[in-house]
Amino acid sequence: MQICSVCSEQTPKYRCPTCNIRYCSLGCYKKHKDSCLPVEKPASSNPESKDAAGSAEPLSLGDLLHEDDVIDKVPPQRLQLLGQSTELRDLLCNPHLRQLLRSVDDAESKASAMKAAMQEPLFVEFADQCLKVVEGLSLI
Repeated sequence: MQICSVCSEQTPKYRCPTCNIRYCSLGCYKKHKDSCLPVEKPASSNPESKDAAGSAEPLSLGDLLHEDDVIDKVPPQRLQLLGQSTELRDLLCNPHLRQLLRSVDDAESKASAMKAAMQEPLFVEFADQCLKVVEGLSLI
């Protein structure tokens, strides 16, 4: 199991887009970004060569997908804007929306839960506002 490269305490959930270190939280990202140095990509990024080197840890999804290969990824700086949005904050005051979000988060099949939640106008409004914030677009 991997641990955060910054605090060495938690399981990392994120990877730095500049240097690829793993970190667990926004706090760790903020500590790391001041000393972050870009890494050069190796000539061969073949996951099989990693196994041949005798790596004891199994490959995670993040190890299999290189950062540049994930076109839908939202950078941490853009995600931080979600927390600063007063429109999102106002929407999240609605207990029905919070329950919808919990049901998606708790669902076994996230895709089915999202499909069901997108039938609710309140959830669609929330999703649109999230996209508006991270993409900097005016929807509708």
